Amino acid sequence: MIYRSLVRALITSAALAAGVLLAGCNGDQISLANNAKANQPVPPKLVADMTAKDMDLQSPMLVRIFKQEAELEVWKQDRSGRFALLKTYPICRWSGDLGPKVREGDRQAPEGFYSITPAQMNPQSSFYLSFNTGYPNAFDKALGRTGSQLMVHGDCSSRGCYAMTDEQIAEIYSLGRESFFGGQRAFQLQAYPFKMTPINMAKHRNNPNMPFWKMIKQGYDHFEVTRQEPKVEFCEKKYVFDATKAPDAKRDPVFEASAKCPAYAIPEEVADAVREKQQQDQVEIAKLISRGTPVARANPGIDGGMHRVFAAKLPDGSTGLSEGGDGQGLSLAALSRAPGTIPAHVNPPRGPVTAPQEPLTASLAPAPAAAPAATTRVASAAPNDKSEGFFSSLARKVGLGGDTTATAQPVPAKPKVIEAKRHEASAPKTAPAAKPADTKQAAAKPPLKPSLSDAVAAAPAPAAKDAQVAGSQPIVPANSFDSRFSAVK
Repeated sequence: MIYRSLVRALITSAALAAGVLLAGCNGDQISLANNAKANQPVPPKLVADMTAKDMDLQSPMLVRIFKQEAELEVWKQDRSGRFALLKTYPICRWSGDLGPKVREGDRQAPEGFYSITPAQMNPQSSFYLSFNTGYPNAFDKALGRTGSQLMVHGDCSSRGCYAMTDEQIAEIYSLGRESFFGGQRAFQLQAYPFKMTPINMAKHRNNPNMPFWKMIKQGYDHFEVTRQEPKVEFCEKKYVFDATKAPDAKRDPVFEASAKCPAYAIPEEVADAVREKQQQDQVEIAKLISRGTPVARANPGIDGGMHRVFAAKLPDGSTGLSEGGDGQGLSLAALSRAPGTIPAHVNPPRGPVTAPQEPLTASLAPAPAAAPAATTRVASAAPNDKSEGFFSSLARKVGLGGDTTATAQPVPAKPKVIEAKRHEASAPKTAPAAKPADTKQAAAKPPLKPSLSDAVAAAPAPAAKDAQVAGSQPIVPANSFDSRFSAVK
């Protein structure tokens, strides 16, 4: 009797453990839309914009962030397989300075390339909705950089994050959710100090971060000439983009952030197009410097930036380290409607107030990406023949599939071999113990926010209970992983 009771107890324990494991594996996917805020549909106007640009609702997406311009771009893959700009969102607040994040508590918002998986989407955020940037990545860790809980979130409040309004993050979150439901395993986040144009590179030529910026500009240029998500690898404490197997290699190269780079190749068509673009950029930079383009002034004491459309709404508002392109000044920006609700506790950058005659960025509304110079060749890149299904993604999480790292489809072209070389760099520093998260907890927000794309700003109706996202998989309650997100922004 005792033996039989013991056997039953062991079988029961094993069954419970298996149930917990299955719940955990599915929890990351299901948690994308397990409450009313996270389950809001993509606004009809944005869906119409996608249709007009030959994009599918659930096609892959990609995000680019620019600190100096205070802009977040959402790109979607169209039916040709290339990425095109869907919408540009002005950033309500970012903190720190131009340059990468180095250590916990420095208030720096990250710069570099990061991969956002369903597990990083947080429907239980204290800042309405959010997703984790994934900082530190392998490159950051190789340099001993530290930090945690670096998010893109709502609430317009930042301590090392990129803060949007609640209405904006609701839209961005819904676009990411639909891309995951369409089979994308991770979307790429590219974070830059500014748009990597010749004029900006000339202005910041004396900045001590320029070597790092030139390195990530390689990835920026790969995307510009191919309109494909660049495949990102790390070795010798540096970024490597679109690396493929060398022609004489028997297996794919293995990359480790702190180790010597293996022999690898970059498709010749891509390498040539990137090289041509960079040569044109260097010529233009040299011309700008010779014409006396001033070096960007130092801004001691200013913490981060804010887009002018928000700064114009605040008494003594300042854009801080952010600046725009051609357009109107703060005085006219104050007359336009802000893209979302600015909370009363917003803390704008402190420092010189932006002069009213200084221009407002012209990219508040969605606009097509600037075409490369006429002499720049665009590398062709064919889209994937098929995208991984929803349940295939889940299978990979439990170890039934292959590598879950999101990669770009290689360009079928003759590769150019790059021989491995030893990088003479100091050993990575030992990362100190993690301190509290860089962001503070905010007051609870109302459950829903109106869409930015609505013609009339009105209080939204609560989402129907157990509503299902159009075109998505059925939403099943995820009990095991709710508590996992509750302590994170």
